[in-house]
Amino acid sequence: MPEFAGTFWALLPPVIAIALALLTKEVYVSLLIGILSGALLYNQFHILDALETTFTIMSDKVGSNTNILIFLVLLGMLVSLMSKSGASRAYGDWASRSIGTRRGASFATAGLGALIFVDDYFNCLTVGTVMRPVTDRQHISRAKLAYLIDATAAPVCIIAPISSWAAAVGSSLPEGSSLNGFSLFVQTIPFNFYALLTIVMVVFMIAGDFDFGRMKKVQQSAAHDNGPAQDEPAGRGRVCDLVIPIAALILLCIAAMLYTGGILEGKSVAQAFADCNSSLSLVFGSFFTLLLVFFLYIPRRVVTFGEFAASLAEGFKAMVPAILILTFAWTLSGICSGDYLDAGAFVSRTVGGSAAAQTLLPAILFLTALGLAFATGTSWGTFSIMVPIAVAVFADTASPMMVLCVAAILSGAVCGDHISPISDTTIMASAGAHCFHLNHVATQLPYGITVAAVSFVSFIIAGLVQSAVVCMIIAIVLMVATLLVIKAVVAKKHAGVFAEMAEANKVFAHFRW
Repeated sequence: MPEFAGTFWALLPPVIAIALALLTKEVYVSLLIGILSGALLYNQFHILDALETTFTIMSDKVGSNTNILIFLVLLGMLVSLMSKSGASRAYGDWASRSIGTRRGASFATAGLGALIFVDDYFNCLTVGTVMRPVTDRQHISRAKLAYLIDATAAPVCIIAPISSWAAAVGSSLPEGSSLNGFSLFVQTIPFNFYALLTIVMVVFMIAGDFDFGRMKKVQQSAAHDNGPAQDEPAGRGRVCDLVIPIAALILLCIAAMLYTGGILEGKSVAQAFADCNSSLSLVFGSFFTLLLVFFLYIPRRVVTFGEFAASLAEGFKAMVPAILILTFAWTLSGICSGDYLDAGAFVSRTVGGSAAAQTLLPAILFLTALGLAFATGTSWGTFSIMVPIAVAVFADTASPMMVLCVAAILSGAVCGDHISPISDTTIMASAGAHCFHLNHVATQLPYGITVAAVSFVSFIIAGLVQSAVVCMIIAIVLMVATLLVIKAVVAKKHAGVFAEMAEANKVFAHFRW
């Protein structure tokens, strides 16, 4: 066994990646340096051997996760085609005529975000394009639109079994693990407090027409700040050219999951979902959806054959950053795995013997995943790094505490990704809303931190109780209570301001008299 394997030094590669990401804000370079540092440790600082190890792991990881990469490429092509066709603009125009209130526009935006649960990239690009004219007309700030997009992208995808995120989580399991990735993902959903509580917060804020922090100020000036929406490609597409592909993608992915799970072999629906190859199913679903779009668009001349071909290349290019992040993240997780530095063994020895440490472990993992995702800007990379560690701690056994710990990692990763200024999802939400990026980050941060604080407390409670139903009820009650307190404080503050203004007006009137 290499000298540094299974020791504190095995944690050095992700620590280096986090530190560099915080200092430089360059995710790709930080991940690469973290990978190389781990390879150097494993090979006793022999440079050529370290490079060989790096590229061996990289090729193995890419090879074993090819389906996820193919799905991302096909998804990028679909998004590009729907934008090129003008279908997104047609839907936006229709929605603008049908929705007459600010609350209705906000709920429609959040609802569309929740409906497009297959992939967060797909979500950000589609919802932003479709709903921007609608929200502009109802004087909803671009920053609020960006928040609604962001809050219903990753937080929804991470609790949707039929999504690229489910496939990513499944692919994060160590090589040779006896665990079923899809089944484990489903079990984590009730404990994914950040994702679930973010949805609770969105509903509360819209229903109560309530904002706080910098978002409140931005919303108050939205009528003056909102300019006309930037034009999307006019195209010849209609509403059906957007609705049909989205519905088809969801239905075909579900059908593919049942097929790969063995529904034709006599298995039940539940068993087929549990045994399915989720990554292959997403490839099947997206490929057949692309074929459907071809026969839907070309004969009706919604796009020309040349435009169709060009959109394929544009969609591929749009997904290159995601592919690069995933490749580096998988490689970093590989160098930290049991076959190399075995970081999981060190963590297991550190916390495995302490009952108190195990009780607090979900909360600790939540904060760790949050910090890692915030620093690197990638939740998928965080999955790949930390899920194998959690699995190693519990000896590859699907115990309730192991499920809770994996849920804490997924929850923290989504939280860090959600509030990180260098997250690709955050950037895409800003782009989809045509909102200044730093304005989106600044207005979203107080909301994300509020949900994160409640989630942290919920994971402490979950470490003691370990009941999904009880913990979820407690978490929702805590979230609503926190929001009610914030609303009361904000209302009291504004009432005080108005009272001071009224008193000042009286004094002014007296002197004038």
